Amino acid sequence: MTAFTVGVSRDFLDAQDRNVWGDICLDRLTEAGHSWEYLPRVVDAFTPEDLAPYDGVIFAAPAVTANSFRDGTPRPRVLARFGVGYDTVDLDGCTAHDVAVTITPDGARRPVATAALTMLLAVLGNVAVKDRLVREHRWAERDQHMGLGLSGITVGLIGVGNTGSDLVGLLAPFGVRVLGHDPFCPPERARALHVELVSREELAARSDAVVVMAALTPATRHLVDHAFLAAMRSTAVLINVARGPIVDEIALVDALRAGRIRAAGLDVFATEPPTSGIELLPNVTLAPHALAWTSEMSRGNGGSCVQAILDVAEGRVPAHVVNRDVLERPGFQARLAAALP
Repeated sequence: MTAFTVGVSRDFLDAQDRNVWGDICLDRLTEAGHSWEYLPRVVDAFTPEDLAPYDGVIFAAPAVTANSFRDGTPRPRVLARFGVGYDTVDLDGCTAHDVAVTITPDGARRPVATAALTMLLAVLGNVAVKDRLVREHRWAERDQHMGLGLSGITVGLIGVGNTGSDLVGLLAPFGVRVLGHDPFCPPERARALHVELVSREELAARSDAVVVMAALTPATRHLVDHAFLAAMRSTAVLINVARGPIVDEIALVDALRAGRIRAAGLDVFATEPPTSGIELLPNVTLAPHALAWTSEMSRGNGGSCVQAILDVAEGRVPAHVVNRDVLERPGFQARLAAALP
């Protein structure tokens, strides 16, 4: 095994240089004989100079672009993304430079599913409104904000992958009917989950609550648009804990203002922080893209990133490589084999 030098993006640290995520399992690198350090500066996007000192990089916020690599400049063998989204990563550029990119679906799936259930319960129960009633000494108005029960309603999931499937399990005790729209979900898997696969249009029309659980891709961008929102029931709610651009936020603002849907709960936005005015509406519950940020997610995502680094350092293909084409490239195969004794 070759001893690796591992870089950790500096956005993990607060102003006092404390890791805001707590324990992300970096001690496992030390125990395995590897060295690690935080990158010397906070960056929006990696440059070749940022990446050159490291065999592997664990990162959260920085983007990986076409300008992150330069021919003739050393580059990592693996970039381990702390999270499941990779829309800010130029996968083709990474593949062309024989760099594997990994994500952490196993670490994020339960925390994100729990966040979705938390937001759904908060919106149905008007928790944000009732919180304001107490803070603003408006106790007498509490009977004007009756909530909706979760038991027995129809929940429509946009995305029935790993995280969506976990949410199905969390919803089971409430006796809900679950619809799903996911062109990649095999029918037999849906049947095993007791999820009825339907079209996008049918899901909008039949659901009491729509929960977005999909990845952001060109096909899912603005999947929830004016037409989708117009097809929803006026009593229905929309929850998004996945990626902001899956929902056309301007269309959602219009629907909420006009009362075409009852309410929304958002942990993600088209731009972050939001600029659409949605944060000013009374019938929306908001979180700052942090609802799933828990100690459970810290350990799960951190452990998955560290394992990806250890796998490459020991000559193994790591789990959850998203640019799978890189595995067939002779250059990557040679870089992976170089780690072997």
